[in-house]
Amino acid sequence: MEDKYNQLRLERYSKELANLLCDRHFASHDTLNGPQLISFTPIKQVNLFVIKELLLKWHHEMANLRSPYFDYEHEEVKEALVNFMNVLSRKILMKRNAFEPLLQKAIYDTFLIILAPVATFEEKFLRIQEEITLPKLQENLKYIDLDKQLFAGFIETLSPSSRDREYILSRFKLYINANQGLRTPLQNLVEQFSALLPVTEAEILEAEQAKAPSFLDRSASAAKPAPAAPVQEKDVVAPIHTAQREAAAPVARPAMYKEEDDELEEVAANARPTLNDNFRKATASSVADAHSNRKIDSLKNSISINQRFSFINELFDGDNLTYYQTIQTLDSFNDVASATQYVTGTLAGKYDWSRKQEHVGKLLRLIERKFD
Repeated sequence: MEDKYNQLRLERYSKELANLLCDRHFASHDTLNGPQLISFTPIKQVNLFVIKELLLKWHHEMANLRSPYFDYEHEEVKEALVNFMNVLSRKILMKRNAFEPLLQKAIYDTFLIILAPVATFEEKFLRIQEEITLPKLQENLKYIDLDKQLFAGFIETLSPSSRDREYILSRFKLYINANQGLRTPLQNLVEQFSALLPVTEAEILEAEQAKAPSFLDRSASAAKPAPAAPVQEKDVVAPIHTAQREAAAPVARPAMYKEEDDELEEVAANARPTLNDNFRKATASSVADAHSNRKIDSLKNSISINQRFSFINELFDGDNLTYYQTIQTLDSFNDVASATQYVTGTLAGKYDWSRKQEHVGKLLRLIERKFD
């Protein structure tokens, strides 16, 4: 079972602590190198998550080196690239504006290991890789320090045939519920962070009025039936009765969504839908994003830290500056039609968002809430 937490307070605390730690370091240093990064905070998990985010950006940059004019599959080229990556990994050098957002997210994600382990597992183990294999899942354990035994123990229950994301995630939920004793108490983590910047457990768990689920909450809580189990897997929980398994199974979707299903079927029936049709479909089909109709004053102040990182990485190829300039431009529009046209007519073509409907749909939904 995952804890309820104050997302806004946690985001604010992560930002304040990242700012404080960067003030201390960059007051006497212009840059941050690899050895400094490894021990940047006394909380090892924060440092590991920064390194993991940096690694993702690193692989993305390496992918950008691909060219239609050269044979990147040639063995000599592959060997040269490996050597280049090895050298580059020992030459980490970041300025504050590049490092601070990584640190802020790492602090936030460290809390989520305790508060939302299912969401953490989905993001850190499943979402970042195209193909799921046991060696790849085990490789990700290198970046886990907090509750490592919990994650490692679950991976040991999987068979080599476990490839389906939804099935693995559903098993992990059962595993968490059956192994609550392996989880680190939130108070232990709060004490470590309080030594850097005061915070209390009550602040983190403080209830929010009309709180909308965060990006990670929605991802983790979406109820989907688990696919058929692969063979030769260990039980993740002690044997339980059939009635208990049925009680835990996802229920059928409420009738309130029937009109939306009909609308989606009608859109899907059209031959060769346009780019705008795809984006509208993505917006309509994202039931999780329809959680709130509350009007927002600006996109800049309403996009959560997790969603912001998602937009930056998925829509703007990790370019923070382009993201902020785009959001500022969208906030300057006076009506929803103009802002939407700018997204689907200008940005979508410029950045090739044809396969990014999910993320574009979330951005369009935020635009609608701004002008509602």
